Amino acid sequence: MELAILNGKPNNIFPECHNRSIRNHFDCGENCMESIWKASAEMPRFPALDRDIKTDVLIIGGGIAGILTAFFLGQKGVDYVLVEKEKICSGITGNTTAKITFQHGLIYNKILKTSGAGAAKQYLLANCAAFDKYAELCESIDCDYTVSDNYVYSTGDRQILEEEISALNKIGYSAVLCEKADIPIKNVGAVMFPRQAQFNPLKFLAAIAKDLKIYENTFVREMVGTTAVTDKYKIRADKVIVATHFPFINKHGLYFLKMYQHRSYVIALENAGRVDGMYVDNDSGGMSLRNYGSYLFVGGSGHRTGKNGCGWEALRKFARQTFPQAKEVYHWAAQDCMSLDKIPYIGHYSKHTPNLFTATGFNKWGMTLAMVSAMILSETVLGRRSEYAQVFDPSRSILKPQLLVNGFESTKNLLTPTSKRCPHLGCALKWNKAEHTWDCPCHGSRFSSQGKVLDNPANGDLKGAGR
Repeated sequence: MELAILNGKPNNIFPECHNRSIRNHFDCGENCMESIWKASAEMPRFPALDRDIKTDVLIIGGGIAGILTAFFLGQKGVDYVLVEKEKICSGITGNTTAKITFQHGLIYNKILKTSGAGAAKQYLLANCAAFDKYAELCESIDCDYTVSDNYVYSTGDRQILEEEISALNKIGYSAVLCEKADIPIKNVGAVMFPRQAQFNPLKFLAAIAKDLKIYENTFVREMVGTTAVTDKYKIRADKVIVATHFPFINKHGLYFLKMYQHRSYVIALENAGRVDGMYVDNDSGGMSLRNYGSYLFVGGSGHRTGKNGCGWEALRKFARQTFPQAKEVYHWAAQDCMSLDKIPYIGHYSKHTPNLFTATGFNKWGMTLAMVSAMILSETVLGRRSEYAQVFDPSRSILKPQLLVNGFESTKNLLTPTSKRCPHLGCALKWNKAEHTWDCPCHGSRFSSQGKVLDNPANGDLKGAGR
């Protein structure tokens, strides 16, 4: 079946957000505003911290990166504790699109140009090792793990695809250049990585986490050296790993300059048919498609957190045009930390913090890169040097063009007069009409309409909330 033409009409997937008032079976309302993962997996529960404790390694953050790190440290016999401010996997990890792949957009040509072939190959090998570790672990876990080819397509730039193939050849990986991606979006081809994978991340993590040393509902408000201060108790640790998506300690590492956050949206459709593989547009604002069981996921409509975007409406418009018989059954949104050079920061929090570590800036590829982080950090905290560590070093140069953009956004929003200000660093908050939240365009903190902090780096609630 030929799917390259969209109902015989010009391809215009993300136009202005017209017809916002249209409500039909593609908008299932607040009742389905959760990810399919949260609806289909039962997570283990853990107690809250009830006393002062001491541990060798403290992991702050109960998402996939923190849980996998704890899992590996436990296998090595290390004394560790993981703390999560609410329930494990209740944040970013529960809203992923759950692709396991070492094809992260058209990343390899970018790394080759900026950091050389050695760094590009190291990035590839690290992610290949992470992919293999998932395959190994998922053999004994019922988590809907399936193998599928992965495609990065372009709607208008064939040359950028050819350049990626050339870069991959230089570092020893043979990808496939497709003349056309077989999807209902006009395109000029795709780079395909065969035999990648997808899974249900919460089913996977429920099995991984069940026997770990975890405290839930334990919010670390501040760090004093390597002592974590919660609302009631303290945790003294020899070493600390901050796996909180966006690092919350401002006095080290300059992460508030090195990253911004990007929001994107997903709808899950029934009766929409199948696509043969997992597809993502090279354009950061483009669309992704993949199946999960009988559902078709349509994702995209991305924008910098705190900026205006079409949200789910652009995805619904595409679905109405392309799959008129389909029904929306779930919709959710994801948030990603974007680094200056599209490579995560994994390792020592800064040059001056020998006992403090972090993993962040996964640039929308959190599943594979969380595994990379866990593999690196579980070695690094033991004083061992991972063979993959160098390319991800958080202390590498920050002199990148994105630094100027981040600095401009921060300055502009610091100077914007408004009564609603983020408690992280004081930036002006913006009202998100689609999700009814207060969002920070500087660093991506988000708050409910009542002022409860939803996404860090803000480490406290918003005072004086309300629409």
